[in-house]
Amino acid sequence: MKILLPPSETKRPGGNGAPLELASLALPGLQAHRSATVDALVDLAADEATARRVLKLSERQAGDIAHNRMLRTAPTMPAIDRYTGVLFDALDAASLSKASRRWLGEHVWIHSAPLGPVGALDGLPAYRLSAGTSVPGLPALRRHWAEATSSAIAESEPPFVLDLRSEAYVALGPVPASVPSSYVRVVTEHGRALNHFNKKSKGLLVRALAEDRPRIASVRALHRWATARDIVLRDTEEPGVLELVVAE
Repeated sequence: MKILLPPSETKRPGGNGAPLELASLALPGLQAHRSATVDALVDLAADEATARRVLKLSERQAGDIAHNRMLRTAPTMPAIDRYTGVLFDALDAASLSKASRRWLGEHVWIHSAPLGPVGALDGLPAYRLSAGTSVPGLPALRRHWAEATSSAIAESEPPFVLDLRSEAYVALGPVPASVPSSYVRVVTEHGRALNHFNKKSKGLLVRALAEDRPRIASVRALHRWATARDIVLRDTEEPGVLELVVAE
């Protein structure tokens, strides 16, 4: 199984890992697209006024431009540790055992806007770019990434993909129809969508998976694991869509 997570706008600074190595990231078939995006962001960062406008940054956020300027030279840290925010705080990867972190590295992709899906333990520098940004010198990110990312996922031949991304990141690389997958929505037991608990619930779900380290190769196996864990995942009338049911 592979799990696709969205990124977060908020990130930890610093890191002590070697600079970004595109060739070492998960889904290596995306290297050319990654290189083009990194180059475009580095070029954009050379003009601070334009970068602030394009990235929609306030004066307080101007430091993010420096992060983009140094994408190829800045220190890195594992992607699962780089991101903060509700989902990643709930997952709390830093407190997991070494075995559980290895499981995350083997089973989790985090879908970044500049690099596409990267492995949970892939080294990632700090950066600023969201899914809806139009970067000078690049096509719209959806056109730049979608086909290439879907092809890379298909080429990796995962037996099953659990898609926990937001719709904005799904658009940057839909799971191809040839790959068995389930997209997860968070709802109450009465079916009401829960935006407030959406990210937290997904983070807790991934943490539970990392703690148990199950071997899951189908939605049926996922249901068996969830039932044993008292996690409510239910099928819907939409093919390929699951509901993660939580209390309000």
